[in-house]
Amino acid sequence: MKILRVRNVHEALPDGIELLLRDGITRHSRAGVTLEYPEPVTTVYECPYERVLFWQQRDANPYFHFFESLWMLAGRNDVEWISKFNKKFPEFSDDGIIFHGAYGFRWRQTFEMDQIWHVIRLLSDNPATRRAVIQMWDANQDLQTTESGYKDLPCNTQIYFILRADELDMTVTNRSNDIIWGAYGSNAVHFSMLHEYIACMLQVRPGKYYQISNNFHAYKDVLEKNASLSDNARDPYRTIINNPYITGDVRAFPILNTRHWESDLIKFMDNPDDCDSETDAFFLTVALPLYHSYLCYKEKRNKSRFENAYTHLSICCASDWKLAATEWLQRREIEANRAMDDGVNYYE
Repeated sequence: MKILRVRNVHEALPDGIELLLRDGITRHSRAGVTLEYPEPVTTVYECPYERVLFWQQRDANPYFHFFESLWMLAGRNDVEWISKFNKKFPEFSDDGIIFHGAYGFRWRQTFEMDQIWHVIRLLSDNPATRRAVIQMWDANQDLQTTESGYKDLPCNTQIYFILRADELDMTVTNRSNDIIWGAYGSNAVHFSMLHEYIACMLQVRPGKYYQISNNFHAYKDVLEKNASLSDNARDPYRTIINNPYITGDVRAFPILNTRHWESDLIKFMDNPDDCDSETDAFFLTVALPLYHSYLCYKEKRNKSRFENAYTHLSICCASDWKLAATEWLQRREIEANRAMDDGVNYYE
């Protein structure tokens, strides 16, 4: 087994790409040709709460990563809410209404219990327990499914939590991990948010996050587009640091500040504009500005859409999400202006 020890996901992505380019083997899968590491890979995150990607080449959508995580923590599986942030996401639904393998729904509803609260209660009652496990793979539904069955079977299958020296460590097992879209994309965000949430409820610090990828791969066409990121893989002889968390340009914002965070989450998911002065600061000063910023960006016929989106972002208190969203918008503003120069009118 290969072990990658990294500070955060921004550091992990170049290392993972470099590993596949150097040692990966070509495999043919049902979804295309992949480059696959020949054995399982464990990624160890020292600071999992530093969960935002900033690489321009990767062009990760910070809005989607952020709101998908809230959608999961709320235990949702509906297509309608989350598809606002990713127009291609409904393609992974079998009926266009729900997602079969939605992680959040499996955490909180599939097995007729809220597994998150059971884990919190278990660790509160017995900090030494080794039985704090959240299950995502449902053998009754998933194991009996043929290759032509459900579109979205859970790739991440179990989560283990253990308290070590007043810190909560988390281990996630994954049967098949696309490192660009999954492991070092969305997975690093939504699992680290779950990790931080449970740690905060236990009043301990989030510790290490271990991601065990049984099949560590990337699709060749996507890998080729991101191959230059391998130049940023860690090198003891490199003096240039391209990590905003290390340079101090950004810092992580705590997701939980009050004990009524979960009720505020449900309120936000039902209607973001119902947030008031009593709402947890995370929703008022981070989630709400990001939400309105994205809605402004989506107003394609509004000539001021980028200006309005930046205005909402300006009051976002999470400097990491703010920077990533600003840079993501800037790339799209440049594309829109270039299209206008080429005679494409977005406002007709």
